[in-house]
Amino acid sequence: MDHGAIVNKLEDNRDVFKSLFKGVIPEEYLWRPKPEKWCLLEIICHLYDEEREDFRARLKHTLEQPGVPMQKIDPQAWVTERKYMSRDFEEMVKMFLEERAESVKWLKSLLSPSWKNIYLHPAAGELSAEMFLSNWLAHDYLHFRQITFTKYHYLKANFSTRFDYAGEW
Repeated sequence: MDHGAIVNKLEDNRDVFKSLFKGVIPEEYLWRPKPEKWCLLEIICHLYDEEREDFRARLKHTLEQPGVPMQKIDPQAWVTERKYMSRDFEEMVKMFLEERAESVKWLKSLLSPSWKNIYLHPAAGELSAEMFLSNWLAHDYLHFRQITFTKYHYLKANFSTRFDYAGEW
């Protein structure tokens, strides 16, 4: 695994997220494909919290103090506990992009990190620093899919035209 390539992809993904969230109007960022699915506002709030309190924090923890218990997190509960729906969308996008830049800066500053360091999670077992890094990138890709899904279905819900010409979803 090329750790530097993953860091570069995380950096590049900042621009992808910026593009995906650019020019989104309130009607669109508050729209849900289904009542139980997240809207774009909830997604960007989640990305912001995950950037700071999950991936960067847990990777740093595993690199620096793998034998010390980690602080528990509950991303699903954060949606209501942190009142995601009352947040300002544009501000959250800005804050997330700043946090991503900070994450990349930190990652690029690491000198010979111990990617094989293992944190022993009480439920998930052995989690390496390398696992946190690669899953950080995978998390981006999962949310690209989620954001694209939401935007696609918003488009379909708001235009009474056929979408078969575009291809199969």
